[in-house]
Amino acid sequence: MNMKRIFLFIGIALFLNSCTMIPKYTRPEAPVPSTLPSGGLYGDTPLIQGALPVADIKWQDAFPDEKLQKIIKMALVNNRDLKLAMLNVKQARALYGVQEAQLFPVINVTGGEVKKHLPADLSGTGKEATSDQYNVDLGITSWEIDFFGRIRSLEEQALQEYLSTEQAQRGVQTTLIGEVARIYFILAADYENFKLALATLDAQQSIYDMIKLRYDNGIATEMDLQRAQAQVDAAQGDIARYKQLTMQNLNVLNFLAGASVPDDLVPESQAGVKPPKDISAGLSSDVLLRRPDIMEAEHQLKSANAFIGAARAAFFPQISLTTAIGTASTEFSNLFTSASKTWNFSPKATMPIFDARTWAAYKVSKSMQEIAVTQYEKTIQTAFREVADALAVRATVDQQISAQASIVNSAEKVYELSNERYTQGIDGYLSVLDAQRTLYAAQQGLTALRLSKQANQMRFYTVLGGDTELLDVGSP
Repeated sequence: MNMKRIFLFIGIALFLNSCTMIPKYTRPEAPVPSTLPSGGLYGDTPLIQGALPVADIKWQDAFPDEKLQKIIKMALVNNRDLKLAMLNVKQARALYGVQEAQLFPVINVTGGEVKKHLPADLSGTGKEATSDQYNVDLGITSWEIDFFGRIRSLEEQALQEYLSTEQAQRGVQTTLIGEVARIYFILAADYENFKLALATLDAQQSIYDMIKLRYDNGIATEMDLQRAQAQVDAAQGDIARYKQLTMQNLNVLNFLAGASVPDDLVPESQAGVKPPKDISAGLSSDVLLRRPDIMEAEHQLKSANAFIGAARAAFFPQISLTTAIGTASTEFSNLFTSASKTWNFSPKATMPIFDARTWAAYKVSKSMQEIAVTQYEKTIQTAFREVADALAVRATVDQQISAQASIVNSAEKVYELSNERYTQGIDGYLSVLDAQRTLYAAQQGLTALRLSKQANQMRFYTVLGGDTELLDVGSP
């Protein structure tokens, strides 16, 4: 009957372990407008025609270029930052398991022998005595019964910490994909500028050769010759500069990919790469809540909320239980006979009367929760600004590209006319020089604007949260 009571008490204790003193969680109101910017200067950019719906974002759809997809797959498998994020998730999951296990009793089997010698005046018989005792016990040692939810609150805190690391991993995954795409498009622009510099060098070398011939025949001045030489030198300097940028950005791409990117995957021009797909943000700012950094911040807020429950529970008694069943005998041969059975049942309650640390811990828990709320709100505000900035670029970049392309066309015609007039002796070389500089700057500006559009299309994947699920990096 006594053993039945012990097991009944343990069962009731396990049932009562489900109680907590965690405050009811309510998601804070987002400190941003309920809708994304639209209309007026923004036009209809949130609802761009033919764009991918944000709910269905997959990185393979957002970045259709086949070479880029292969590099992204390399990065998902090899990138060390992503591996560290995965290991952090693994560690947080294990820590959660450790905390969860504290809700259940630890059952141990112990066995031992006690050999005791007593002098004659203590033996009770007036003679020296030596005794042996053997025992084997199966039991629970100082198991805290979580009547007031202290352990359960800490278990919930650990769970939310684990879930936040999952979102942190998703954030690293999204950032990695976006960064690989960004560097890929920058490389394409570097090659475009490099080829432009080569073409400019050829043109400048031809002009220099022509002026040198005219100078040798006494038609051109030395000033024109030196100006032409300066343009050749400037073009050679640009070639070296774009070579350097290309090599440096290729190093960045190799670093992100975690391995050397094969030469056949490196882009060679802007025209040769497929641009990112446009993504529709929709109108509601609730779309921001799918971002991993916001979800991570909310899990951190829930973790702080759970810690308040643990701090509250510390004001109430802690109840622990030590119990065991076993056998004991002075003879080893009688250790497992029915007459040698033993048991003990020892519940214990500790009531805090005065402990300044308890009050301090409770104040800390409240401060942690307030900090987490503020951090959550700040993360939402940052996300809103990033999406609004991307929408602002989307609303204007096509107009800028169109205007810049028109400038390039005009500059080309001016350069051709200036060159022709100089050849015919109508104008001096200074007009050719000015026209060439204008054309070169306009061509570089057009390349930069095309890159800006591609980068902004890529940025929508990142600022809207990327893929909603963690990818299997073993087979991306």
